[in-house]
Amino acid sequence: MFRFLHGRSAWGRFPPLQGARIILRPPRHSDWRAWADLRSASRDFLTPWEPTWSHDGLTRRAFRRRVRQHHADWRDRAGYAFFLVGREDGRLLGGITVSDVQRGVAQSCQLGYWVGAPYARRGYMTEALALTLGFVFRDLGLHRATAACLPGNRASQGLLRKLGFREEGYARDFLRIDGRWQDHVLFALLAEEFETLRTAQPLGRAAE
Repeated sequence: MFRFLHGRSAWGRFPPLQGARIILRPPRHSDWRAWADLRSASRDFLTPWEPTWSHDGLTRRAFRRRVRQHHADWRDRAGYAFFLVGREDGRLLGGITVSDVQRGVAQSCQLGYWVGAPYARRGYMTEALALTLGFVFRDLGLHRATAACLPGNRASQGLLRKLGFREEGYARDFLRIDGRWQDHVLFALLAEEFETLRTAQPLGRAAE
């Protein structure tokens, strides 16, 4: 476990989370071209599962706004964004967000994730989410991680179940996805459940 940092300098000094094939690190302004290219090439693959893309959503200006918001969330301990990149070549593969971080009696968060179409169903997101969960439970000290999937997104539901998440409910018109309010299946994982799985099947580690 590394010493977790907060404050204005924490973003740049955060040690990347390193797995067997991927690295998780905060987004950088210099990532714009790789991000825009991958998102553009994956548009048809991603849009059925995401909020409607804005007309300027892939521009450099929009990306810089996004990174500034991620930085502010990090500083305020409200959320944490990561890009997953290939360990060998640094190629951008996708992204993960830890959002709606609740302290006090809740100690919980919401997970969101996406992977580019060329890298789907190749195990990258399994490794990335395992690393993220280690960060959530061990470094942030949270007790509960939640995620929501569209009923038809069998791949995402299978991924969550593989990592030990349990289905907890069904929320009607939960999020506005692809231009309309849609129902979601709700999943959750507790810290002790993750540690049991991690002991049985280690999936990633933090970089030294």
